[in-house]
Amino acid sequence: MEEFDYYIFIDFSENLIGYNIIEHDKIIVLLPKISRFRHYKEVRNKKIYLKNIKKTIKRENIKSYFLKFGIKELYKNIDTYADVLKFIKKHENCIIFISVDNRQYKAFNKLVGFVDGKRVVVKKESELVEGTPEYQASLVLDNLLNIERLKQ
Repeated sequence: MEEFDYYIFIDFSENLIGYNIIEHDKIIVLLPKISRFRHYKEVRNKKIYLKNIKKTIKRENIKSYFLKFGIKELYKNIDTYADVLKFIKKHENCIIFISVDNRQYKAFNKLVGFVDGKRVVVKKESELVEGTPEYQASLVLDNLLNIERLKQ
């Protein structure tokens, strides 16, 4: 696993956008707690799966591992991008990994280039390799978005 100071995940689910930021040390502690997480679209019995994931998120206090976390309606995506870019600018001496939804990758990567292009690694969600810490951590946001989407 490449050493990053922070990991940022940005994802979409229908009319919602979400992001979370987690420190390197906390991602290592979080990984065993989320080992059962899967991509929602790959799950057969979605209702039971989400019910169990909701319990895990609550029991393990998963959201407490995030430095920043947010889910907003899609039309507020500029707010999410602004939060992330501010974070990058504020932590200019850190190496940061960002995973972003495939459809938003090109535009978001250009935005990051205006703030910094050398110490920030931006990857498409589809480039994450199954079984890696980055892939597993991205599933937390995927599941949180689906839980929120189904609440509405």
